[in-house]
Amino acid sequence: MSQRGQHWAEIGESTSVRGILLLCAVHRWLGRWPFRLCVYPVVLIHWLANGTARRASLQYLQRAHAYQAVPPRRPGMWQSLHHFAMFAETLLDKILALGQRYPVERVRMERKDVLARVKAGEGGLIVTAHLGCLELCQIMADQVPGFRLTALVHTAHAERFNRLIQRLDAGSRVELLQVTDLGPADAVKLAERVARGEFVAIAGDRVPLRGGRSVTAPFLGHDAPFPIGAYVLGAALKCPVFTMACTHDGDGYRVRLEAFAERIELPRGSRDAALAGYAAQFAVWMERQVRLSPYDWFNFYPFWDQVTHDARNE
Repeated sequence: MSQRGQHWAEIGESTSVRGILLLCAVHRWLGRWPFRLCVYPVVLIHWLANGTARRASLQYLQRAHAYQAVPPRRPGMWQSLHHFAMFAETLLDKILALGQRYPVERVRMERKDVLARVKAGEGGLIVTAHLGCLELCQIMADQVPGFRLTALVHTAHAERFNRLIQRLDAGSRVELLQVTDLGPADAVKLAERVARGEFVAIAGDRVPLRGGRSVTAPFLGHDAPFPIGAYVLGAALKCPVFTMACTHDGDGYRVRLEAFAERIELPRGSRDAALAGYAAQFAVWMERQVRLSPYDWFNFYPFWDQVTHDARNE
């Protein structure tokens, strides 16, 4: 299959749970630099062996540079390798966050006005992207008693990583839920959780392998496919919708929780136009995050050239 003919979910994931636990043990007993000595050779081998991911990383970095002059110099192979290394560093922070071992003082929160709504017990839908370390949103649990989050994922690894989360922190307030095919029954369950004041998170930057339509929106100066599932779900849940990113900031991270829409409205006569508008709004939000932290977007596949569900059925 050609590079253009691949869907991100078919490329597969090489993350090993045992490997993650081993690296976590290295970090716990020896610190971050020994962790880097262990993981960086693995990063280099992966960067050399995975041509699809390497080319996708370089394409993204170059388009980010051409569109917004970030990173500050035109990216080359060294910057792509740094992109991979940043992912490895963030992976460790994800595990530390899930185990509640990441230093809380290194996480800064923005938009206190939005947090006030969360504290009031109002649930909602959070549209996210594969940006930085979203697992650090658990820091919100320290500020908001009872905060719980269900993260919808499109891969078959949800159960495996739920077990990993339980091993790291039996009291974790984050649950992964596989939604390769999100049906009416699932929507009802999610609506019940939102009604209880919980939050549901869904990625707005990956087109599902099957069962999901997409629309086209400009991103970094080029048209790209974006899924519509988040907005269809938001309309069904009839709840406030937010965006959230957690990207590197100095020696830590900054969490940006922003209001996206009070309600998702999909008028019967202009439903497609409304969906395209929400996707375009989300793409603009992503561009802002990328400008702030360009090495924090972790989509190592041909984002602009992926085959969508609609294209497969033509």
